[in-house]
Amino acid sequence: MSTCGRKWREPCARLVGWQEVRGGSEQLCAGRGLHGTADHPEDTMSLKAFELVPAVEREMLMGDKARINVECIECCGKNLYIGTNDCFVYHFLLEEKISAEKVTFAATKQLHKYLGFKKAVSELKAASALNRLLVLCDNTITLVNMMNLEPIPTGARIKGAVTFTVNENPMSGDPFCVEVCIISVKRRTIQMFMVYEDRVQIVKEVSTPEQPCAVAVDGHYLCLALTTQYIILNYNTGISQDLFPYCSDEKRPIVKRIGRQEFLLAGPGGLGMFATVDGISQRAPVHWSENVIGAALCFPYVVALDDEFITVHSMLDQLLKQTLSFKEGHILQDFEGKVFVATNKGVYILMPLPLERQIQDLLSSHRVEEALILAKAARRNIPKEKFQVMYKRILQQAGFIHFAQLQFLEAKELFRSGQLDVRELISLYPFLLPTSSSFTRSHPPLHEYADLNQLTQGDQEKMTKCKRFLMSYLNEVRSTEVANGYKEDIDTALLKLYAEANHESLLDLLVSENFCLLTDSATWLEKHKKYFALGLLHHYNGQDAAALQLWVKIVNGDIQDSTRSDLYEYIVDFLTFCSDQELVWKYAEWVLQKSEEVGVQIFTKRPLEEQGKNSFNPDNVMNCLNKYPKSLVKYLEYLVLDKKIKKEKYHTHLAVLYLETVLKLKSVTTDNCVELTETQTKLRSLLQKSDFYRIHFILDKIKGTDLHMERAILYGKLEEHDKALHILVHESKDFAAAEDYCIWSSESKDLPYRQRLFHMLLSVYLNPGSSDCELVMAAVDLLNNHAAEFDAARVLQLVPDSWSVQLLSPFLTGAMRESIHAKRMTQITLGLAKAENLIYKHDKVKLKGSPVILSDKKLCQVCQSPFCEPAFVRYPNGGMVHTHCAANRLMNPNMTHHSQT
Repeated sequence: MSTCGRKWREPCARLVGWQEVRGGSEQLCAGRGLHGTADHPEDTMSLKAFELVPAVEREMLMGDKARINVECIECCGKNLYIGTNDCFVYHFLLEEKISAEKVTFAATKQLHKYLGFKKAVSELKAASALNRLLVLCDNTITLVNMMNLEPIPTGARIKGAVTFTVNENPMSGDPFCVEVCIISVKRRTIQMFMVYEDRVQIVKEVSTPEQPCAVAVDGHYLCLALTTQYIILNYNTGISQDLFPYCSDEKRPIVKRIGRQEFLLAGPGGLGMFATVDGISQRAPVHWSENVIGAALCFPYVVALDDEFITVHSMLDQLLKQTLSFKEGHILQDFEGKVFVATNKGVYILMPLPLERQIQDLLSSHRVEEALILAKAARRNIPKEKFQVMYKRILQQAGFIHFAQLQFLEAKELFRSGQLDVRELISLYPFLLPTSSSFTRSHPPLHEYADLNQLTQGDQEKMTKCKRFLMSYLNEVRSTEVANGYKEDIDTALLKLYAEANHESLLDLLVSENFCLLTDSATWLEKHKKYFALGLLHHYNGQDAAALQLWVKIVNGDIQDSTRSDLYEYIVDFLTFCSDQELVWKYAEWVLQKSEEVGVQIFTKRPLEEQGKNSFNPDNVMNCLNKYPKSLVKYLEYLVLDKKIKKEKYHTHLAVLYLETVLKLKSVTTDNCVELTETQTKLRSLLQKSDFYRIHFILDKIKGTDLHMERAILYGKLEEHDKALHILVHESKDFAAAEDYCIWSSESKDLPYRQRLFHMLLSVYLNPGSSDCELVMAAVDLLNNHAAEFDAARVLQLVPDSWSVQLLSPFLTGAMRESIHAKRMTQITLGLAKAENLIYKHDKVKLKGSPVILSDKKLCQVCQSPFCEPAFVRYPNGGMVHTHCAANRLMNPNMTHHSQT
């Protein structure tokens, strides 16, 4: 048994229910004695895929002859043929009529013909290309004319046929020939015939392992129902493949070709099995009745007939879609897309409802997955452009169904796939669309809801979830192609949602590129007291004055908005980068009054391109800041220290402000004051590092104060170092400061200048007439700590003879170490210079190369003449030639590279 067979024999995992369809179809059948049973299982997920429509009424077929029964039917175009048990063939013309979306058929009897046998007509097959009708009666296939039902004059026929079928995928390629496969009366025999307009020809006879009961053919392949199993047989090669077993004694086999190289079979366990000519199944089976007597295909449905019902299963999801009550039925066949069903007394047509209507019915029942599966399958039956429009709409409808069920992920994917006009979704939310929007909902509507209130039935929790979803969805699509053409509607709706929910993304939306409509958005923000956000909206629309007016009111407490606790700093930063100079000056006083230190940033942190504008030149700014001393200091620090402007008036002004602050603080406090220390440090730093202030002017202001270090710095600037050191040593008695003075005053100076300062300080310490022990110790410390800054020989001449060697041992050790270090460094430098000189000499020798000796005995290798002058050409191989001989290189190709000496 094949793998396919084993798989098919596994028990079905899902029990599919049934439903008895009530209404017009049942009444139609009931009127003819075809009653349904009330105890039939019902499928609660019903779909009306077909309608049962009468084709040939009982009276038209048999009149008052009660014993006439329908045995077989055939339909070709509008021609319907019926074979009866009394050996008659009836020919009807069927006309389809559509009125008020209801389809009916009018059958017109053309003629009927008695075939002359005493047995029933078993099968009918039309061959329209030959204008022939093949009629099986009494094991004989007779060829008759399709129009007049007369046997062909040649009397050609096929005898010994139990049943037959036509190969709809013929291999001959002859358009005026039909391939017919019969089950022969000979045991276990299949025969293949070629049927022409006036003759028949047997082409193949194939033996089977068991007696065949039913057959279908496709190309070279036969699908056979034998006594105990189904097989696939290639009649050309004789190779067969077993499919799966069944018992012909227990149930009627069904073998039906449903497409190229594919068959439908009645399998075990009430399964409709699909099998290809390779013996595999590419579709899942359908679960139909155990007592199926006929099956037909009308894509995407499999229609089955049993003793009481017609069932409709989908090939796409294998679900039972529809059940129609139909008793006494014994024929079910499909012809050219129409499904015919017949009882002994009448013929009916199962008319498929338009797929679009079926899909809409599924959507109305909220059966989204089934609707989408059916919609995809409809692609093969609908023109491409029409299908794309229809499918997008179906996706959108499905999206709204999921949305109403709060299944937001599924809804989002369907909205995207269906390219939903997002305004359809926004319009569900009251007041979100701008008042200026011209949007109108799709007609017919995509859903049944007036607005979100109806959809959620007032449930606030559901409403909140829906709003969160819309926020997320709008945020995702606003920068995609979905938003093209109505970005204003999207961004305005998003702003309203953010404001209502107090969402943090509101500010992100307003500070980035957006298309929020000003009027609608401003009204909404004001309604929800989002004044800071309203200011951002004004700013984005170029209304900076309106934005600042709102923000200032918030800071002043005139209106309440706690969005930003640092709003004052934000306003300062906003003004700093504001290009509207008038607006900056308008609010300059306000920001300075709030905080001098922070407010001055509107001038000190302006972009470089703004600083050069006339309105913000330093003089104008300083005039504004004169009332705000702290701001003025900050601004001058910015000019002098940050921008490094080399203007005397700014440097002097800053120094004076520092000095005044220091003197003021010294007059009011005696304790350690942090502000005094910081300001004094700034003053000293400025006096030390700046060369652009008026030294004498500052010196005059300092005289008479206890600012000794500051006076010393000023004297140092005047190169009056003796006065400076005298102040530090004798007035300030700050020996460490005196040493620091020598260090920073000699920065960027040469060594002699530095030594001069230190010797000057040593002289102040050792000044004759000063026997202060403290100064002596300061001098000793100076020497021992800064030995490298002194000329040892001069020091030894200055120090008193009474000083011991031990007292100056650190100085002497340092001096000796420095002297030795200097000597060794000099030796190293000299050695490196000599080595470098030697390298240069070596390179020069290498460049000179080996000598070339030229005498009057040497001959030119080209002309063999002696050299009369010292000019010559020497080749790499050592050969020498005259310069004029070397000009013609072709004379000696071996001499290609030369150098002239």
